[in-house]
Amino acid sequence: MISVIVCTYNRQEYLPYCLKYLANQSADNNNFEVLIIDNNSTDSTANIAKDFIKLNPQLVVKYFSEKNKGLTHARNRGIKEAKGEILSFIDDDAFVDYNFIKETKNYFDENQAVSAIGGKILPVYEVKEPKWMSKYLLTLVAALDMGNAPKKFKGRKFPIGANMAFRSKVFKEYGLFNTDLGRRGDVLEGGEEKELFLRLKKHKEIIHYVPKVKVDHIIPEKRLTMKYIKGLGIGVGSSEIKRLKRAGKTKWINKILSELIKITATILLFFIYLFKGRFSAASMLIKFRFWVLKGMLKKKNSLTI
Repeated sequence: MISVIVCTYNRQEYLPYCLKYLANQSADNNNFEVLIIDNNSTDSTANIAKDFIKLNPQLVVKYFSEKNKGLTHARNRGIKEAKGEILSFIDDDAFVDYNFIKETKNYFDENQAVSAIGGKILPVYEVKEPKWMSKYLLTLVAALDMGNAPKKFKGRKFPIGANMAFRSKVFKEYGLFNTDLGRRGDVLEGGEEKELFLRLKKHKEIIHYVPKVKVDHIIPEKRLTMKYIKGLGIGVGSSEIKRLKRAGKTKWINKILSELIKITATILLFFIYLFKGRFSAASMLIKFRFWVLKGMLKKKNSLTI
């Protein structure tokens, strides 16, 4: 069975549609359960979830209120409450494909060596796609499209939290999400997914990209503002330092080298986009890299390392 875990926080405008698509699946209803993890919402989330349960008695749907603030706490609560052999995580503003459950089940059944997967995430903009968007910044809107063929996540590439799934044994063997990382309310830190996937890769676990496991991900206008992107960049930087606070000297050296490579690549891309006449895309690449570095330096100064 597949447990679909929907962690939610004050998304009353999107949650009903997220649940609606889960209720309309090609798979047999006995093949999955839906767990709604409410992380201290102050809107109508609880009523939406309870109404959905009443209106869909044919489905196995459970509602839980997680009082510990933070996405990682909500995800870990979902893991503890789940009954499935496969645990699938989607965002509360992600709308699953009609064959989402079926394709998830089939892939894990047919690929027994695979421990985790990440599906295709297509951005759906509520307003026009910003001029500054480029394929190098798609992760800012939690989008992922690596083509139409399954493949292994190589190197430091990994799935995105809006659409990822694991065999339940992964969490028994390697532990839960790191609660020092991740979003807490409106604090735009992250890194918990990256830390977990790096943990799995360290132990040679196989992680695949599966394009047929698809979701549409709503991108509201407020997530495209400079204020939001700046906060996201600073959050990415501070999360990286927090993730490495107990790391050894070698990892710190590797991180510094990695950042130098990213800075060099960003400068190169800046001139490429500038040459193409895409000034907005060029400047955003520089701005975002600056904000990430700002977050790293700010957090580094506030931590004892």
